[in-house]
Order: sequence, then structure tokens, then C-alpha cells
Amino acid sequence: MANELPKVNVDEKLGYLTYKADHQSHITIPDGKICVEQCHDRPCLTGCPAQVYVWEETQKKVLVSFENCIECGACRMLCPFDNIKCHWPRGGFGVQYRYG
Repeated sequence: MANELPKVNVDEKLGYLTYKADHQSHITIPDGKICVEQCHDRPCLTGCPAQVYVWEETQKKVLVSFENCIECGACRMLCPFDNIKCHWPRGGFGVQYRYG
């Protein structure tokens, strides 16, 4: 069909970016108790396309791998408790996209 959009493979597209990691995270979870006691579905774990958020069962908390972040903002939209604070990385750090 002429109006059909091409299918995009997210994993393939993620291969077109590079990341310059900072020593400080641009993502925080201010109240970890919310993730444990109130947020049983934890949509950040499944909704983040870059797998920034991982549930650590032994520590009973969400771990943040900010180095994976592609700065899409999905985490802020998905968190039902507005408990993920994400700002842009400092200048010169963060994701850099290239086209392939």
C-alpha cells in the first residue's frame, strides 16, 4: 500500500547511537518506597525501550542504568506516581544519534 509506513525495528535502530557517559546520573528515583509498596506493575521496567530500569529482587528496588538512556521521555510518561526525575544530561554528555 502506498500509505503504509515502513516497519521499524527498535533494536536495529538502537545500534545507530552512541553514548558519552557522565560520572553523574541525569535520572533519579527520589522515593524508592513507592516502587516497592505502591507500584506493583512497574511500567518503567517494560516500557523503556533502552532497558534503563531493572528490578533488583534481592535489594527490592529499581536499579537505574542511566548510560543506556536514549532520552525519549517514556519513563516520565509511564510512571504513574511521577517518581522518576529525568533531566537532560550535561552538555557534551548523553546520547548521540547517527543515521544509517
